[in-house]
Amino acid sequence: MPEAWWRRAVIYEVYPRSFADGNGDGDGDLEGLLQRLPYLAELGVDGLWIAPWYPSPMADGGYDVSDFTGIHPRFGDLRDADAVIAAAHALGLRVITDLVANHTSTEHPWFRAALAAGPGSPERARYLFRDGRGPGGAAPPNNWISAFGGSAWSRVEEPDGTPGQWYLHLFAEEQADLNWSDPAVQQDFDAILRFWFDRGVDGLRIDAAPALAKAPDFRDADYGGDPRFVTIRWVDNPHWDVDAVHEVVRRFRRIADEYEDRILVAEAVVSSAERLAAYLGPEEMQTAFDFAYLKCAWDAAALRRVIDASLAQSVPIGVPPTWVTSSHDEVRLRTRFGRRTTSAAHFADGQGEPVDLELGLRRSRASALLTLALPGTAYLYQGEELGLPEVEDLPDEVITDPVFRRTGGEFRGRDGCRVPIPWSGDAPPYGFAPDGARAWLPQPEGWGGMTVETGRRDPGSMLRLVQRALMVRRERLAVDDFRWVGARPGVLEFDRGPGFTCVVNLSGAPVPIDGAREVLVASAGPTDGMLPDDAAMWLGR
Repeated sequence: MPEAWWRRAVIYEVYPRSFADGNGDGDGDLEGLLQRLPYLAELGVDGLWIAPWYPSPMADGGYDVSDFTGIHPRFGDLRDADAVIAAAHALGLRVITDLVANHTSTEHPWFRAALAAGPGSPERARYLFRDGRGPGGAAPPNNWISAFGGSAWSRVEEPDGTPGQWYLHLFAEEQADLNWSDPAVQQDFDAILRFWFDRGVDGLRIDAAPALAKAPDFRDADYGGDPRFVTIRWVDNPHWDVDAVHEVVRRFRRIADEYEDRILVAEAVVSSAERLAAYLGPEEMQTAFDFAYLKCAWDAAALRRVIDASLAQSVPIGVPPTWVTSSHDEVRLRTRFGRRTTSAAHFADGQGEPVDLELGLRRSRASALLTLALPGTAYLYQGEELGLPEVEDLPDEVITDPVFRRTGGEFRGRDGCRVPIPWSGDAPPYGFAPDGARAWLPQPEGWGGMTVETGRRDPGSMLRLVQRALMVRRERLAVDDFRWVGARPGVLEFDRGPGFTCVVNLSGAPVPIDGAREVLVASAGPTDGMLPDDAAMWLGR
């Protein structure tokens, strides 16, 4: 049988509001995406993952969904979605979309009905409403925290005007958590999955998968003294990675298996490779983002431990590891790798540290070759192939990320990685929108040297490096062989079958390479038979 398309795929994440504006209103849209799809085919990726395109009040960048079977008018309509899916398929690209199943917008008709119906009603059973603690129920039901700061509970006003129950929102207060024990929720989402699979979507990324079940006793959580939402460190947490979540995942998989070649992708930031592996397999999801790899420091020993742990868990159960280095939720790699703190357990780690963007670019280039040389699948966030940095000086008044408001400005949030990407020209909007339009987030001056147009002209650009690596990957890495070779301190070196070796130098000094072998791709150098520090190289025979 032919191998499943997703086992070695490289998927490009599109954040639709910031990818391409086709109608000139300053917001990216599906018309713009449709126009730019040939670029993704030219780049050499196998598919695209589209972040939420649903109707939404946009309290959290579209992850507060008010209609799961529609398209936000800002982006277009269902006809535009159908056109994108059809055009992508005609170009040989697969399409994955987000399924935000943990919560809805508080503007969703389900939640509005729950508010109107009152305590004890079937409408409220769709969500996690609870009575408060203390006199008059004035205190939240427990100590659970929101990912965006503060309590995960908000109190409602009942239909008679009195203070009432509290509802759970593990994210913003505009994102009410659903009750996945409720049969109505289960049945409605069965229909939602089928709606998108019927339209030709090839896969669904399950947002915040570990949140889909909560401990039934709603006991207080032990956060170990850290008030931040750092789920990668949580063990036995009552609202994250509860075992009952797998009942929901298996339900999703049964529906996906009704169709040919459809996949589920887990966003599951959990405490270990073992816990992540539980989301994978023939009855659960086909792939899951490896957040331990994404959040790992730029350190050879730490990276090797993460890679080994991922392979040790994925290979025995027959699923490919899924390597991710960035997304719409993370600081752009060029900025993060240019800081002293190169790890990212929390998205605000390293905030405020000085940044060496040239160092960050060297490391980003090397990281791209490391990631694309590993066995399994990989995801590439829009703009990373251009070497874009984080925009850290956005004016307060344009910031939309709810974490900025909920932390009183302590955390700047994620808007800096969501600034619209530059396509051409020397001044904003850099081809993102027609001349004269203003992008929804301001683009910095000086991005003219990082546009797609500039990258195409420069054989040494980040764009050309990624494009060359994707071509070689497709030609040379058709097997899952993987073997560490060498033991030089600070150097990652592995073979992917006969005639392919990846060398990544994180040692702090140049290291010698085998000058008799063909250099397939190099992020820098070599010079006089030496691979520079913070550089990577693929060697042939």
